[in-house]
Amino acid sequence: MTRGPLSFDELFDPAFLEAVERLRIVARRVPRGGRPAEQRSDDRGAGIEFKDYRPYVPGDDLRGVDWNIYRRLGRVFLRQFEELEDLPVHLLTDVSASLWLEDPPRARAGLRCALALAAIALGQHDSVGLFPFSDDLEVAERPRAGKGRWMRFAHALAALGPGGPTDFSRSLRRLEGMRLRPGLVVLISDFFDPAGVPAIAAAVRRLRHRLLFVQLVRASDAAPTVDGDVRLVDCETGATEDVSVTAAVRQRYRDAYRRFEDGLSGLARSRGAGLLRLDADGDVAAQLARLFEAGALAV
Repeated sequence: MTRGPLSFDELFDPAFLEAVERLRIVARRVPRGGRPAEQRSDDRGAGIEFKDYRPYVPGDDLRGVDWNIYRRLGRVFLRQFEELEDLPVHLLTDVSASLWLEDPPRARAGLRCALALAAIALGQHDSVGLFPFSDDLEVAERPRAGKGRWMRFAHALAALGPGGPTDFSRSLRRLEGMRLRPGLVVLISDFFDPAGVPAIAAAVRRLRHRLLFVQLVRASDAAPTVDGDVRLVDCETGATEDVSVTAAVRQRYRDAYRRFEDGLSGLARSRGAGLLRLDADGDVAAQLARLFEAGALAV
């Protein structure tokens, strides 16, 4: 049976946010044109960290000239400084109906992961947007910065309920149509799209953003314990199939699931994306801490 939205108390507790507040997302570079923050930018301007010199060009601001070099060499150079700007973080959390079927639903781990990442990014002055998706993509919170916005995110996440079947192609096509400033797209899902991993690969190929995949898993995904004559119901489409589960059938399933895992891992490698397999029954904060290793996640 599909359950409804999670309560605010199920999603949020102070100890959870305290466990992740020391973590940081560090971008190798962020696209120019953002707002002042803590990430290294492609911009060169009047920032606080010296980067390089370049020859003076008529029209340049004379305040940037290094007059010491001019006195020594008779040549005019400008000091260039590294701008520190924000990293746009776009959180795409899967709310397909299938994620709400179990007890506890793996949607709970996905929403808590989204809240943790939002709190981390907002705490370092990055802009964060929330885009729940299933068979289409919605805008729950537009990308904005502000350390005090994490409570808005908690309430927005707690208001989310079951959607339709998973459709990465349609959802990511809509995201790309929004022309958001390039940043980090975090896909939080079980990735059980009825169209398979090739459809997901085709969908993410269009994105101009860096990617982080957070796969919501359970031990039973790879090794189900079902046995005998059963009626299986597809959690995405609702289609039913009567099956006699034997040792040979279980092995074919394990082989198919391994191909699915290998396909998703290969997609992450091909896009230079991070991949975190998040155990829906485990401690979300502890698993994120392992992903961040020494306290920071480089993207």
